Amino acid sequence: MTAAGTTLQLVVFSLGDEEFAAPVTSVQEIIEHRQPRTVASEVPWLRGVISLRGRIIPVCDLATRLGTDRAPRSESKVVVVEAGGQLAGVVVDAVSEVLTIDADLIEELPVAQDGIVEGIARVDDRLIVVLNLDGVLAEAPVPAA
Repeated sequence: MTAAGTTLQLVVFSLGDEEFAAPVTSVQEIIEHRQPRTVASEVPWLRGVISLRGRIIPVCDLATRLGTDRAPRSESKVVVVEAGGQLAGVVVDAVSEVLTIDADLIEELPVAQDGIVEGIARVDDRLIVVLNLDGVLAEAPVPAA
C-alpha cells in the first residue's frame, strides 16, 4: 500500500457492471481489442499473443483470470500494462476514466485472492477493486524482449 496522505492515479475499467482499476504508472496504452494469435498454454486465461509495434506480447482475459468467464465483446479494449518488467495486454469490457484519489481511500480486503487484489477504493457510492498487476499476471508466460 501507499503511505497515508498521498494520492494515487488509477485507470478505471469495467467487466460487466463491476469496476476495477490499476495504477496509471503501470498502464502503457489502451488499444482496440484484436483477436490474439492462439498459442499453446496451460494457463486458461491466456488468450494468445499480439504484435504491438514489433513486440510480441501475451494477451490475458481478465474476466477469466478473476473467475467470471465471459467472452470478450466486440467493443472490448486491451489495456497494455507493464508488470514484472514485461508488457502484457489485459482484455476488459471498457475503460472509463483516470481517477485521482487519496491513498487512504483504499482499504485492504482480507478475503480477496492473495496477490491479485491490492484493495477496494471507496469513491462516493462506488467500490472499485484495485488490482495488483504483478499478481494478476504472475503465471502468464511472457516472451523475452
